[in-house]
Amino acid sequence: MSRRRVVQKRPVPADPVYNSRLITMMVRRIMRSGKKSLASKIIYDALKIIEERTGSEPLEVFEKAVRNTTPLVEVKARRVGGATYQVPMEVRSDRGTTLSLRWLIQYARARGGRTMAMKLANELMDAANETGSAIRKREETHRMAEANKAFAHYRY
Repeated sequence: MSRRRVVQKRPVPADPVYNSRLITMMVRRIMRSGKKSLASKIIYDALKIIEERTGSEPLEVFEKAVRNTTPLVEVKARRVGGATYQVPMEVRSDRGTTLSLRWLIQYARARGGRTMAMKLANELMDAANETGSAIRKREETHRMAEANKAFAHYRY
């Protein structure tokens, strides 16, 4: 890690169909081996499935799912005098969004189903309804932070 200067964060362009930065971030996270067109096809198919099933705007469902799975606090390991403590820390908004997208994709991949688009659509709809594995992961993260609140004074 360079100590010389702070790296500038590159702006994320909006996707061409929904004009949303969040969808571009999701495409970049779901992409494997540089196959961006396949990743975007998976996401657009998933959004189409959501629109058919719910009858509502798929972008709103997607944004609600991301909002519902975004953690507010997390624990970070901090070494103090030979002992390692799990110290609760507030999550910055960009990191929270990143974690949310990561969890949604991780649990969509782990789901049963025929296609990745179907699995992703189901995970997004579950997250929007405050159920599903990604929501459980967020709750678990919050519980860990709550349990280790006693070590909050070890913050960096």
